[in-house]
Amino acid sequence: LERIDGWRKDCPMEFEADGKLRPQQIIQALRQKTGGNAVVVTDVGQNQMWAAQFFSYNRTRSHITSGGLGTMGFSLPAAMGAAFGVRGTDVPVISINGDGGFLMNSQELGVCAAHGLPLKIVVLNNSFLGMVRQWQELFHDERYSHTDLTTTNPDFVALAKAYGCEGLLCDKPEDVQATIDRAWEINDRPVLMEFQVVTEEMVFPMVPAGAATDDMITQRFDPELSA
Repeated sequence: LERIDGWRKDCPMEFEADGKLRPQQIIQALRQKTGGNAVVVTDVGQNQMWAAQFFSYNRTRSHITSGGLGTMGFSLPAAMGAAFGVRGTDVPVISINGDGGFLMNSQELGVCAAHGLPLKIVVLNNSFLGMVRQWQELFHDERYSHTDLTTTNPDFVALAKAYGCEGLLCDKPEDVQATIDRAWEINDRPVLMEFQVVTEEMVFPMVPAGAATDDMITQRFDPELSA
């Protein structure tokens, strides 16, 4: 484990800092806000991977995920259970979601509000089914079939408020910290934070279908680099 920790220090996870709002920045900001003392419940897809890569923990049994089962819609109801489990303590419960997975169980916002659960709900809204979109770009010649949610997504902030929760919107990297700080000031009801992140962001490393682990892809293909 010490050797692995050394590798992590020598080769930390990175992302492009180009003035655009990227999901990795949000996960890092949540880690900084909590100091790693939180229960983080992920959904399925890119958000699940970014949370695993960019949120480090100080205690065991703090990362709740459906793993490889691929249970979209898992995060919110599982976070609800976690919130009941730690009720009466100062441990925050953070539900991390993509926009597609969140909509599969978004009606549970009403239950969260009815019980006054102080959940911090993060929606990384890239207006796509991000992981499927990534595969379509890399392996299917950018034929984006049934993954674009641009015209079908609701107003997530309005949806949260309709259920009796608080809703916050962030679409600029410089506003991430203020949005998170505001969410932490509210503890009598759930808070949904919608972060409108870039659509084209990918998560690496990944292993293509049918390939071995030594065929791992570590970055987006760049024709200029291969010329």
